[in-house]
Order: sequence, then structure tokens, then C-alpha cells
Amino acid sequence: MIDPRCISRLNEAEEKEGPVIYWMSRDQRVQHNRALLFARMKATALHQPLIVVFTLATSFIGATFRQYHFMLEGLRETENLLGELNIGFVLLQCSPEMGGPGMELARYASSAGAGCVVTDYSPLRISQQWKREAAALLKAPFYEVDAHNIVPCLAASGKQEYAARTFRPKINRLLGEFLLSQPPIEAMPQAPELPPVNWTEVIGNLSVDRTVAPVTWLKPGERAAEEHLNLFIKNKLAGYADLRNNPTADATSLLSTYLHFGQLSAGQVALEVQSSQAPEESKAAFLEELIVRRELSDNYCAYQKRYDAYEGVPGWAHTSLEKHALDPRDAIYTPLEFETAATHDRLWNAAQKELLNTGKIHGYMRMYWAKKILEWSPSPREAFETALWLNDRYALDGRDPNGYAGVAWSIGGLHDRPWFERPVYGKIRYMNASGCQRKFDVERYIARQETV
Repeated sequence: MIDPRCISRLNEAEEKEGPVIYWMSRDQRVQHNRALLFARMKATALHQPLIVVFTLATSFIGATFRQYHFMLEGLRETENLLGELNIGFVLLQCSPEMGGPGMELARYASSAGAGCVVTDYSPLRISQQWKREAAALLKAPFYEVDAHNIVPCLAASGKQEYAARTFRPKINRLLGEFLLSQPPIEAMPQAPELPPVNWTEVIGNLSVDRTVAPVTWLKPGERAAEEHLNLFIKNKLAGYADLRNNPTADATSLLSTYLHFGQLSAGQVALEVQSSQAPEESKAAFLEELIVRRELSDNYCAYQKRYDAYEGVPGWAHTSLEKHALDPRDAIYTPLEFETAATHDRLWNAAQKELLNTGKIHGYMRMYWAKKILEWSPSPREAFETALWLNDRYALDGRDPNGYAGVAWSIGGLHDRPWFERPVYGKIRYMNASGCQRKFDVERYIARQETV
């Protein structure tokens, strides 16, 4: 049974005979997926086949071949896993000329005679727009199920939260009601007759920017995500509390890409971490990041409609930054100079090279990276836009609430408090290279990135 607080009804159409469609989007996995489980329950109740549909947009917030390749290789595995359960899989390739994913989904549902449509939850503007377009056209009931957050975003809080300290009690109060193991998806009685996806052709025909190459260090897919989780718990979790902020220690989980694409369930991660034998201090530190901080980012995007713009930062931060917008900078760089790691700061350049080469930046260095973009940009607005552009273009986990909140925290004081006032930064929290040197071996980090 799915808690009704996870489910939103997006239209008023009446149920009818016909296959149940799960419009998979943010949660690209089979098991530990509330949305698919709900769709499976609907199909059983209606005695209808179940079809998973993925609408492949020709562009998505600046994503490049790097992100598309990782996603499509994961979906290739998803098709196989669903096939083992007699659940159909359809990939719809969409284009602006055809009206986009929402309209394409509605057309497919109509042609298939769908009796019910289920989708997963995302607070992002583009996803909500697609759903509104689909809801206006669908002649079958349309449900949205939050399968991404442990505590559903809209149930956790009805407003934009000021900080983790205001959000944490709300999450903790509800956590026990939602952090529960989920039954496995069982096979359907009979598989619908559908042609397999020609993945080679789909990947070959992508018309996205191919200048950003795929990564090879991280294998995509649900099975690889579970293996990665098991290795983290076995080999790294015990030292997480002490070592997570050391970029040379290889102590972080590296799960963010899997969580971003929904190839791994945050709930599954939390349950396995809780049941591990790691020290309580390390488990608590990791779960704070996984649950409170991560779901706080969804809260930000759900209730701050300008989450991806400089105007979305808190009022106190905006006022302070504008007060210091014309302060002299020690250096000013263009977006291209930032992109090509051509600053005077070897540490910053190393962080940018990590992003370019691997599709990630260590979490501690990502804060330093963003704050120095603020320090060396002509204005705070340009800094915000440059950081967001680079993160969305190169990071595997870009175009995500965590990324938007991270940039807004580093540059715009989101979920933070005013600090001591200083030039350029105003009252935004400051970071510098000497602070990094006190925490870890800076030269070792730089050398590692220069040899990639």
C-alpha cells in the first residue's frame, strides 16, 4: 500500500478499461520505486497490462552527450529488467515540432487506449510544465507519485523553508512513517506485445552537444548503483564522518549521479546505511546529507519558482551582494576562461578540471569552486549564471535541485545566515585557499587532477 500523501491527482478523468501507463521520468529504476509500484497495483486492480513509457526530449536544460549517454545506458538496462517482469517498455522520441514530451505522452496514451496514467514527481519547472500539458489532454486518470524523496516533498512542508534547522524537525517527525522497505515489483501475468528499443540507433541519432564526452569511471544502471552502494557501505562509510570533507581521501559515496537519474532509491540507501555496522557518527553524518539536505533542495525548487535565477536568493543576501557589486575584484574572468580552467588559482583550476574530466567535483571543493566564481566575476548575477551553466553542462548530477540549491547556497546565501561583511562577498560565507590547506593536502589534490 502506498501512503496517499505520496500521491497527487493531476486531472479529473474517470478510470476506464485499458493498459496502465507509468510515465517514467525522474525515477529510472524498477525496484524500490513507489510510482512503479503504484502503477503495478493499478494494473492488477484493473486487470490490465502495464507499460512503462519514457519520453526522450531532444534537449533538457543544457544537458550534453555526457548526461544523455549515462541516462540511456541505464534505461537500456531498465527495459531488460522490466521485460523479465512482463512489463512493457516504450521510448518515445520527442521534438519541439511535435509539441514536446507532455503532448507526445498524451498522444501515445490515447493511441494505446490507456485506462490510467501514473508518473513520478519532480519540482522542476520543465517537468511540471510537461505534466500540465499532458493533464490537459489525457482522457484517463493521471496520478503523480513522489518516488524520489523519502518524505514526499509536498507533505514535508507547505512552504519554502528558511534553513536546514527549520526543515529538519519536520522531516524527522515524518521519517518513521515513510522510511519503510517496499515490496519487490512482481511479474505481470502477461507481457504486452511491443517492439524492443533500438538503443544503438537512439544513441546514434541524438542531436545533442557531443563535445562533452561520456565518463568511463562510473557504470550506469540500477544494478551498478546497488553494487556501488554496497561497496560504499563496506569500505567507506565507517570513516565518513571524519573524512568526507577531504577531497584526497576518497571517502564520499559517489552516489549522487545514481540518485539524480533515479537509478537508485534514497529510501533504499537510507535503510541499508541504518542497518549497517558503521559507527553511529558516520551514519548520522551521511543520513543528514542524504535526507535533510537533499530533500531541502527539493523544497527550495518546489516553492521558489526562480530557483535557477539570481533573483531566487534570499533578500538579505541579494541586498548585501548588490551593495558590493561594484567592489574591485583581484581578478575578473570570462565564462570561457572559467570553463577552460584558465584562472591564476591552481586549486580552483584543479576543481574545474575534475568537473571537465570526471563529471563531478568533490562536495567540499564544489563550494570553493562556486565561491571563487563569485569573487572573480564582474557581478554576482554573472557569477550565479556562470556557475549554474558550468554545473549543468559538465556535471553528471547537474540540472537537479541539489545543484540549484548548491549554487544558491555558495553564491547567494540560501539556507545560510549572514556572516561578517567583506568586499565582494558582502555577508555571504567566505572561503579561501588557506582554509583548504588546513583541511587537506592541496598539492596532492592538484596533482591528482593534473594527471587525469
